[in-house]
Amino acid sequence: MAHSQEPLARTPVVKFKGQDFNSLRDHCLSRGRLFEDETFPAKTSSIGLQLLQGQNLFSLKWKRPKDLSKGISEPHFILEGASRFDIQQGQAGDCWFLAALGSLTQNPQHLQRILMHQSFSHPYAGIFRFRFWQCGQWVEVVIDDRLPVLNKDYLFVHPRKNQEFWPCLLEKAYAKFRGSYLHLHYGHLPDAMVDLTGGVITTVNLHSSPSDLVMMVKMAAKAGSLMTCATPAGPTGEATRMPNGLVSQHAYTVTRAERIWYRSGWEDLIHLWNPWGNTEWRGRWRDGSLEWQEIHNQQKSQLYEEDKNDGEFWMSCRDFQENFSCLFICNQFPILLDHGNMPHERWSQNTFNDRAIPGNTTEGLQRETQSIFSVLESMEGYNVVMSFNVKPQNLKAKDEKFPLSFHVFKIDPQFQHFKKLPPTFFSRFRNADISVKVSETMCNLTKCFSLNPGTYVVAATAHTEAVDFLLRIFLKMPDSDRHLGSNFRLRPLKVVFQKMASNKEFSTNMLIRYST
Repeated sequence: MAHSQEPLARTPVVKFKGQDFNSLRDHCLSRGRLFEDETFPAKTSSIGLQLLQGQNLFSLKWKRPKDLSKGISEPHFILEGASRFDIQQGQAGDCWFLAALGSLTQNPQHLQRILMHQSFSHPYAGIFRFRFWQCGQWVEVVIDDRLPVLNKDYLFVHPRKNQEFWPCLLEKAYAKFRGSYLHLHYGHLPDAMVDLTGGVITTVNLHSSPSDLVMMVKMAAKAGSLMTCATPAGPTGEATRMPNGLVSQHAYTVTRAERIWYRSGWEDLIHLWNPWGNTEWRGRWRDGSLEWQEIHNQQKSQLYEEDKNDGEFWMSCRDFQENFSCLFICNQFPILLDHGNMPHERWSQNTFNDRAIPGNTTEGLQRETQSIFSVLESMEGYNVVMSFNVKPQNLKAKDEKFPLSFHVFKIDPQFQHFKKLPPTFFSRFRNADISVKVSETMCNLTKCFSLNPGTYVVAATAHTEAVDFLLRIFLKMPDSDRHLGSNFRLRPLKVVFQKMASNKEFSTNMLIRYST
């Protein structure tokens, strides 16, 4: 059944594994004990043996921040505000999550929704909670604050100055949400961005570059969008630090972009951050480069600080496009990759919570997988965006592709009065208007289409096992409807885009699995 989704601030909150934070905290306080989470125990099973290969497991300890910082200072949940520089990646290959989180720190309102209001002060019971978005709901995940330490070193994200622990605890909550720290070792940037915001992903193929990448990044940042990017895999298929300072098969945060006057012309620059925190670009416009010595001091003071070795750096747009494969933008509503100036788009939204059954399309539709929507009028560029969200619990470790494929059919006039289309509609002689199959493993899939006026049905099919999913269909509102009141307003974002493809559909599914 389709319905309009509530604004994210008012979406329902569910308790992960049925754990209620207030009840658990009060129970611990009444008994003078610190919380110990039996659903995510302080054992190797919560980490995953593959992450501990070659390690001396006898040296593995689980310690609370108050014990880890004893004799140095009191631990803090947040100290002097939360920022991406509080994050330093550990042994888990979760750069895909940390890069998304680094971008989220630039949007305090959204970050606070994830972090909640918490501290190590009274009443302290060793229990914390965080929220992630999944299939149209915020999921509240409760954890204890015991962190894995190996040979006196933090196994995963390190707290800044051994004092600020929100990134460590958030990473632990996300590991619990996904199943273990091992489940964070490989992943996809769009999954983390959607889990942290409930937004919709737009993917920019940097090899078919937009006409004005700087303007796009600047306005996306102004709109509060998350932005991340990725380097392609190297010849070995493993993450490797390259001579230019970048890491292959690695995720980065895009923080801003600027156009500056350099020598006798304009130079376009992109600003990035590496979750490793101490590995930076070594090419043109790197920290301490000659290029910075040749620009006007006023420009330099606004953009550049002396080398801090903090993982943040500038590079030219040309170098960025040559070394990175794609740019991901996550916003509450779609950002279309259309030519020309993008107006203040308005969107209506239908959501469908459904279950796809393995088998052919007709079998699936007979099991209530019909998602019907209508396009009112023709428009220039893409006018329909479909976003699928699958729970990670539906994915198996052996899976190598997205668990769903789907077809879009235009409904003939004689069938438009049906609330549920009969099997006769899906005869073997009917061809789908659009058929989509995906090869990469992930929980989120976004596709953009240009559809003519009419009524359509989306038929999703599971590949091997039944899959519960959320489908959000965003429909661009006609100009004549944009004076009407609506909850679905995209924050102002005027961006110049180049037409990315000449075919009817542009896939926003060019993903790489990141493990560094």
